[in-house]
Amino acid sequence: MSPPPHTPASPRVALRRGAHRGDHDPDTIRRVLADGLVAHVGVSTPDGPIVLPMAYGSGTRPDGEEVLYLHGAVANAMLDHADGQEVCATITIVDGLVFARTPLHDSMNYRCVVIRGRASRVEDPDEHRAALRAITDHVAANWEEGRPPSPADIRRTMVLALPTVEASAKIRAGDPVDEAADITGPYWAGTVPVLSLWGSPRPSADLMSSPAQGPPAAVAALAGTAVEGRQAE
Repeated sequence: MSPPPHTPASPRVALRRGAHRGDHDPDTIRRVLADGLVAHVGVSTPDGPIVLPMAYGSGTRPDGEEVLYLHGAVANAMLDHADGQEVCATITIVDGLVFARTPLHDSMNYRCVVIRGRASRVEDPDEHRAALRAITDHVAANWEEGRPPSPADIRRTMVLALPTVEASAKIRAGDPVDEAADITGPYWAGTVPVLSLWGSPRPSADLMSSPAQGPPAAVAALAGTAVEGRQAE
């Protein structure tokens, strides 16, 4: 017997449309977050709502709470308004295009996570530094490979923590879903995978170190690997 499905943490992250594609298993959500690159973060400000793409990192706070870390300059107005407020972060990975026998059944194969919750500014110095490292190392672990951030660098950078307990994943994979009457028709149906790979590292034009030094191992290892985890079949 299969285990019972995980239930949403709150009604506002319960899927209504396409609920059969939903998944509230924390492990599924963690995998999508690990494979994603960019979070689109929505915040309500006095000038109206705004959504911006942001780098992110996953981590665990000193009290054991799992969070998504977001960062920016201390002068970042959006992050300032987000502190202590309800925000929404969406991470989407497109794995392929889906072409059906009729255009209104066209779709995409994707992995998506939506996180809703109250963001809070990270004040603890140790957590602040650990959060910045989590964001830096999210794609390639290179925190240890460059000049260590100075105290001034740290002071100029704000970090917000967004709890991931109130989250849902939605995943589509596979072929188009056509109407039964169209299956025997003359029209083509199928998928086109998105196959994104990292290229080879390119040294900066003003690089002063020896060319033989090469990039850090974690950066060099990106070449030829999938950009966002597994690719659509």
